[in-house]
Amino acid sequence: MAQRMVFFVSDGTGITAETLGNTLLTQFDGLETEKNTLPFINSAERARSIVDYINFVASQSEYRPLVFSTTVNDEVRQILRGANALFLDLFDHFVNILETEIGQSSTHAQGRAHGGANTARYNARIAAMNYAMEHDDGASTRDLSRADVILIAPSRCGKTPTCLYLALQHGLFATNFPLTEDDLEKLVLPKSLQEHAGRCFGLIADPERLHQVRTERRPGSRYASLAQCSYELRQAERLYQRQGIPYIDSTNMSVEEMASVVMQEKGLRRQTF
Repeated sequence: MAQRMVFFVSDGTGITAETLGNTLLTQFDGLETEKNTLPFINSAERARSIVDYINFVASQSEYRPLVFSTTVNDEVRQILRGANALFLDLFDHFVNILETEIGQSSTHAQGRAHGGANTARYNARIAAMNYAMEHDDGASTRDLSRADVILIAPSRCGKTPTCLYLALQHGLFATNFPLTEDDLEKLVLPKSLQEHAGRCFGLIADPERLHQVRTERRPGSRYASLAQCSYELRQAERLYQRQGIPYIDSTNMSVEEMASVVMQEKGLRRQTF
């Protein structure tokens, strides 16, 4: 099957359009796509320019493009709807239904999805980000009692990106610690974490995948060898089981999925910004 061109069009940053479109596209195995995000399409002039571009792309492609849109301006949306593409817009499908149900007209205000955070919540997110960066990879043991969750795992299992996502998206105070060979051999938590075992959550991965990731960083090293990766992961799982620490296999999980599982398992409340 030929590659499909995909456009995420928005009068704002495009984050919502990307999230909506990518979520839907995950349901189609084997679909090859080339994705383009077109943000800040907030005037008729810009909309017409984008339609011209999409039409040009369509003329060069075997299949018409797919357009995922989150534009609140009726005029802009009407112009975009005229493109030679499958046009899917969140507001087309849902706002009218909500207006009827609620009995109130929508404001059609731009930028509400990501611009409505109050100052307290914004500051909380920044504080969480600073905490995650200060405590990344066991760099600091200061104020661990403030952590909502402490991710532990052998090196390169996805601890850091998951902590940063928890902080940035949900304002959660997350930190992470690598499990050293000494920890794994003795099947004990690092000394600084032993009084915080209830905050810990473990990660493991497929040995082959961890071997590949580590090889990119240190090719030919003992650290990256398949035997070492297999040993560390096997011991980590034994440690989690002995210490009663919940854990997941991160191999085939996105950062978003890992964060969701962590929050559910630890009973952490989602914060929306």
